[in-house]
This record gives sequence, C-alpha cells and structure tokens, in this order.
Amino acid sequence: MLNIVTFRVLVVPDKFKGTLTARQAAMAIARGWLEVRPADAIETLPMADGGDGFGEILGQLLNAQPRTCATVDAAGRSRVAAWWFEPESKSAVIETAEVNGLSLFPRGQFHPFQLDTFGLGALLREAERAGATRVIAGVGGSATNDGGFGVARALGFRFRDASGAELRSWTELERLERIDAPMQSLAFESLTVAVDVANPLLGANGATVVYGPQKGLLISDLPKAEACLLRLAEVVRAERGEDFALEPASGAAGGLGFGLRAFCGGTFASGGEIFATLSRLDERIRAADLVITAEGRFDEQTLMGKGVGVVADAAARAGKACYCLAGAVQIDAAHVRWPRFRAFPIVPEVADLADATANADECLSRLAAHVAAVENSR
Repeated sequence: MLNIVTFRVLVVPDKFKGTLTARQAAMAIARGWLEVRPADAIETLPMADGGDGFGEILGQLLNAQPRTCATVDAAGRSRVAAWWFEPESKSAVIETAEVNGLSLFPRGQFHPFQLDTFGLGALLREAERAGATRVIAGVGGSATNDGGFGVARALGFRFRDASGAELRSWTELERLERIDAPMQSLAFESLTVAVDVANPLLGANGATVVYGPQKGLLISDLPKAEACLLRLAEVVRAERGEDFALEPASGAAGGLGFGLRAFCGGTFASGGEIFATLSRLDERIRAADLVITAEGRFDEQTLMGKGVGVVADAAARAGKACYCLAGAVQIDAAHVRWPRFRAFPIVPEVADLADATANADECLSRLAAHVAAVENSR
C-alpha cells in the first residue's frame, strides 16, 4: 500500500497560446491532480509574463479595474480595447496585444507590411487623461514588426524623407531622414515595458529575423523589413545620441520595445519578474511543498526570461521541487539549471498532437493526473 504524503501544491501556469488561458490551464491542472491526490491542498496562481492575459492578471494583482478605449487594431479597423486602472496609486496596466495581438488576425489575413502599432497611441493617451502616472505595458504576442513607428505617429511624431514629405507606412522607413517630435510628450512618471524576450532590434537575433516569420513575413520580405528598422535606428541614434537598438529587449514585439523606449521614455523589465513581485511569488513558494508550472512549449526560450523560467528559478532558490507540464518538451530537462526540476509533455505522454490541439483542457488535466500518479509512486 502506498504511503501518500499530503502536499501543499502551488500551481502557477502560463497560457497555452491559442488553446488555453493561464486561468484555464490552472483549473485543468488542479482538476487532474485532485482526481489522483484529493487530499492535497491546491493554490492556483495564473501567471503572465507580458503577452496575452497580462493585463487582466496584472490588473487583478494591482486591484485595478478594467476600462475600455475606442481605438483601431493593427490593420486600422475600429476596435474597443481593454486596459486597467487603479486611481489611488494612479497605476495603469496596458496589454498591447489588445491592439496588435497576433490572436486578433487569422493567419494569412494580413501581411505584416499592412500592420502597425498606431492604435496603441489611443490607449496611452486614454491612460494619461485618466490621471495615470505609473504605467506597465506588456508587449508580448504581437502581430506587428514596425519598430514602434505606428504608436510614435499616433503620439504626434512625424517621420520625413529628404524632401520633407511625411512617411505614413513603416515600410517606407528606408527613406527616413529626420523625425519631428511633438510639442508635448506623455506625462507619465514611469512607463515600464514588460517583456519576455531579450532580443536586440536588429541582426540575426533581432525582431525581424527571429520573430518575423512567425507573424507572416516571408524569407524574401526579411531584407526590406530589416532595412526599414535599421534606418529607423540610425536616425534615432543620430538625433538622440543613444543606440537603443542594441539594448536587450528592444526587439520585443516586432521592435515595439525599441519604439516605447525611444519615443515614450520607457524602461525594460521582465514581465515574469513583475508578476513575481506583485504576486509575492517567493512567499507563496516558501509556503508550498511542490510547485507546478506550465506552458505550451518548454524549450530554449523558457530559459531566457519566460515566465516558466522565472517560476523555476524561484522554486530552486527556495529548494522546492518544480514540475513543468507542457504541450511539448523540446529541451532535455537534464540540461537546465534547476536541481529539483522535471518537465512532462502532453505529447506523447498522454495524447497525440491532434488530440492535444483539439482537446487541450482535457489533455492537460490528464497529464496532471499522470504526474500525480508518478508522485504517488515515489
């Protein structure tokens, strides 16, 4: 007969992009785990590191209330976007994917050359009008690759060629010669750009080469896109005396990180670390016997600032075991830096790819039950 010890289990999943929100993933894991270990005490803590779901989760942690703003999406279509505001602390949370998120555009509907970040300007101005002085903007999950050109135009910046003509599309930036700044800048005391990647703007590890193809850029499009962002960076450097393009995370969200840094005075911070601080993650982990995190794909990017990596780091510091449940595991867990860490995949552990895609909630619950049974046998 198995001697099963009752655990306090902290479940801290990220989203499974395109299939499950972080909250749905947390509920699926808790359900599956308790089927096998019903005496365990489960605490669910859905997380976000900057992309889809960031606004809702950070808003709740700050006791901010949801608000809406009439704006346009990345294709220029009318859209009512959500944002979050806590008036006492004058804190606002903006999820830029509410305007330019990849999930808003079925694959192949628009080419990235047709999309920009213009609609984000209305959200920033709305937060300013509401009295926000401290803004946190999560920039993950973008469909755009414009280097922040669109949001800068929405805020009053004008981009001109050698003749003085205004450039109205980011694909014209190869001709950029000067940038005219608006008379009045945003009135925020701080604009924190929450990121989950550390890519520079340009080059082999930059926004275009690494993430452009995921957004629909063809191999033949890459030279033009890179040339446009390169010229933007060159003119900004010449006029401002700073090379923001070299900063880690300037390549986040198709270069939106660069744009918010250069045109809005933003500073970069790990979205996962922001979540960890506001949720008191370290304290919750110390109170737990086991930490379970989750994401759609456990791979090299997990080790580079993604939320699951932040959770695993915190668990390792506390000396706690940490299990990652993932749709797919694409890195040998033996090579990670966490001594009491294990990763378990849905595919092929409990389902094939077709089943995992069509029935993500059920498959994740089955994987949690499988891992609980493994724990019973230890």
